[in-house]
Amino acid sequence: MPRRIHRSQRIEPTMGEPNGRKRQPAVPKTAAKAKSRRSKRAATGGKSSLFRRILRFFVRPLPLLAYWATVLGLWATIGIVGIFAYYATQLPSADTWHVPERPPNLRLLADDGSLIVNRGATGGKALRLEEMSPYIAQAVIAIEDRRFHAHMGFDPIGFTRAMVRNISQKKLREGGSTLTQQLAKNMFLKPERTFSRKVQELILAFWLEANYSKADILELYLNRVYFGAGATGVDAASRRYFGKSAKNVTIAEAALLAGLLKAPSRYTPAKNPKLAHARAKTVLKAMQREGYIKSAQLPEASKPAGIFAKHFRSGPEHFAADVIIREVAQLIGDVKSDIVVETTLSPYLNTAAQALVESSLDANGKKHKVSQAALLSMQPDGAVKAMIGGRDYALSQFNRAVEARRQPGSAFKTFVWLAALESGYGPQSTIIDEPVRIGKWRPENYDKRYRGEVTLSSAFSQSLNTVAARLIMQSGPRNVANLAKRMGITSKLTANASLALGTSEVSLQELTAAYAPFANGGRPVTPYFVTRISDAKGNVLYQRKTAAVPPVISADVLADMNTMLTKVVASGTGRRAHMKSHISGGKTGTSQGFRDAWFVGHTAHLVTGVWFGNDNNSPMRKVTGGGLPARLWANFMDTAHEGLAAKELPGASLLSALEPQNIPFPTPRPTVLVSNRSNNVPPANVGRDQSTAPQTTASVPNKLRARVEAEINKRAKRTILDLITGN
Repeated sequence: MPRRIHRSQRIEPTMGEPNGRKRQPAVPKTAAKAKSRRSKRAATGGKSSLFRRILRFFVRPLPLLAYWATVLGLWATIGIVGIFAYYATQLPSADTWHVPERPPNLRLLADDGSLIVNRGATGGKALRLEEMSPYIAQAVIAIEDRRFHAHMGFDPIGFTRAMVRNISQKKLREGGSTLTQQLAKNMFLKPERTFSRKVQELILAFWLEANYSKADILELYLNRVYFGAGATGVDAASRRYFGKSAKNVTIAEAALLAGLLKAPSRYTPAKNPKLAHARAKTVLKAMQREGYIKSAQLPEASKPAGIFAKHFRSGPEHFAADVIIREVAQLIGDVKSDIVVETTLSPYLNTAAQALVESSLDANGKKHKVSQAALLSMQPDGAVKAMIGGRDYALSQFNRAVEARRQPGSAFKTFVWLAALESGYGPQSTIIDEPVRIGKWRPENYDKRYRGEVTLSSAFSQSLNTVAARLIMQSGPRNVANLAKRMGITSKLTANASLALGTSEVSLQELTAAYAPFANGGRPVTPYFVTRISDAKGNVLYQRKTAAVPPVISADVLADMNTMLTKVVASGTGRRAHMKSHISGGKTGTSQGFRDAWFVGHTAHLVTGVWFGNDNNSPMRKVTGGGLPARLWANFMDTAHEGLAAKELPGASLLSALEPQNIPFPTPRPTVLVSNRSNNVPPANVGRDQSTAPQTTASVPNKLRARVEAEINKRAKRTILDLITGN
C-alpha cells in the first residue's frame, strides 16, 4: 500500500524520466472532477447557474415523459379506433353506401315555353360545377372551408381554431366542420347534435373523400345545401333571390349566397336584407384574403346585390303551380327524377289578372268590407290560362279558386233556366213574377218588387228569384241538380227548391267549367293545365290527347241559352261586364247576406269566373255580382282579348249579343203561364219564338257594324211566308 505524503513534505526529483520531466503522482478521477467544480465555482463567485438547474429540472424527466406519452398515445389511438369502429357498426355496410339521389325538380313551363317556377324539395335543377358561376365555389370555399383542397375530409387546424374561439368566447360559435363533413351530414344523417352523429359524420366524410374527387364533392354540396327561404341548391337560391340561373351570378351575388350558409334562416335577404348584405361583405374580405378577388374589385362587389322577390313564393303563378303539381302526380304518379312540365298557363294573363285583383281590392276593400277575390280563366276546351287564388300568395296559400266552396247565388240560375228550356220553354215564354210560397220558404226578389207577366229571357236578365223558384219546381230539383252535374258541377248539390238560388256550395273552378259548354258548342270540359311531361333527357312521359266529346245539350237549347246569357250583359244585371268589341254572355250571382259575389261569363275565346268575399264568411257591404265582380271580369276580358278577332257564340244571335243596354223585348201573348195557381208543365212544342231585331246599333264596334247592318237588312226583307216556314 503506497505511503500517503503530506503536503509539507518535500519530494525529490527522480532520474530517468523522458525530457527531464518530473513524474506527478496519480490523482483520483473524483478528485479531478471536484477540483473542476471548485474552479468553476470560484470563477462564478461560488454559485451554480440558475439556468442549468432549471434545464436539469426539465430535461431529466423527458425520457420518462416520452415513454408514458408513447404509451398513452397508443392507448388513445386504440380507444379512438375502437370508438370509430363501434359507431361504424351502427351504419349500414360500407358496400351499400352510395350518394342518395337528389330530390327531383319539377320545371314548370308556361304556354310560351318560359319558366313559371321550379318545384320540388329543392326548388331548382341540379347544375354541373362547370355550369355554375365560378364565383360561387370561390365564395363558399373562402368563407366555409379555405383548406378544402388540402385536407382529406377533416381539417384539424380549422377544427382547433374553431374550438379556441368557442372557448375564448364561452359559447359555441363555430363548428369547425369541413364542406365534406357538411355534405355527409346533409346526405346521410339526421340534423341532431350528438357525439355519435359527429363520429359517423367523420367516417362518412372520409368515405366521400376516398371515393369522389374534390370537384364532385363541391358539386354535390352546392346542389344540395339549403340557402333559406325554401331554396335548396344553388340554382334554386339564385332564382329565388335574383330571378336568374346560377350560371350568371356576379361576385356580389355569390358572396351573398355563400354568406347564407352560416345561418340560412337568419341571414336570408327575404327577411333581413341588411344583415344579409353585411354578411356578404365578410365573405368578400375572405375571398380577397384567399386571392380569389383583387382589392380593386371590392368597392364594386360590395354594392348590395338586388333581391328579386321580397317574400318566399310571392308571385301569383304559385297558385297555379300548386294545382299543377297535384295534376302531375295524378298523371304519372310519384316523381323520382327531374322532369319538365309544359302547361297551358299564360304568364301575361296571369300577371294581368293578379294586378286587377289587387287593384280592385285596394280601391274597394275597406269601403265595401271585402278582403279576398279569386279569378279563373280557361279556354272553351278547359285549358286554364289564368288562376288567381287570392289577394297575395305570400300571405295565404289557400287557393280560393279551387279549394273554397261557396254559395254561387244567382249564378246557379243558369242551370235552372237551362232545365226549363230542355223541358220545352223558350226565351219568350212568359211566366208570372209574383210572391210565391213553397212550404215555409218564401223567396223574394232583390228589389222587393214584382213585375207580373214577364218573359223567361227578361226574368233571367233581371235575375228574378220568384221565377227561379217556380221554374225549379216545374222542372224538379233533382233534374236541375243532375243537369248541373252533367254540365260540370262536381260538388254535392242538395236537391231542394232553394237550390234555384244557389244555396249549395261550389268552387269557382267547377262553376266556371260548367259555363264552358256555352262557349264550345255544348261539350263538357275538365279544367287542365298539363299538356306534356318529359324527363331531363327529353323522353316524353305524358302527352295530352284530345278526344271528341259529345254535346250534353242540344243545339237549339244552346242557342236559346246563349241568347239569354248575352242579354244579361247587354241589358240585365251584368251590364258592367259589357265588353268593348266582343260578344259575351254571363250571369251575376250574390249569395244571402252579401257573403259571396260572382260573375261567370264567356266569349268564343275564353270562359272566366270571378268571386269576391271574405274568408271568415262575414258579409260584405252590399257587394253584388253585378258590381265589383262584373267590372273586374270586363277589365280582365278586355285585356285578354286584345288583338283577337270577334266571334259569335254558338247559336247566339249576333244582334242580340251586341245590344248595349235596355233594348225592349216584344211581349207576345203568353204561351205558358206559371203561378201559385198553376203547376202546369209546358208542352214540348212551346217557346221557340223568333226574336225580333234590336232597334239600335249605336254602340256596336266598328269592325262588326257591317255584319250587324247586313243582318238587319236580311231580316227586314223577310216575308210572312219566311216566318211561317222558318227561313
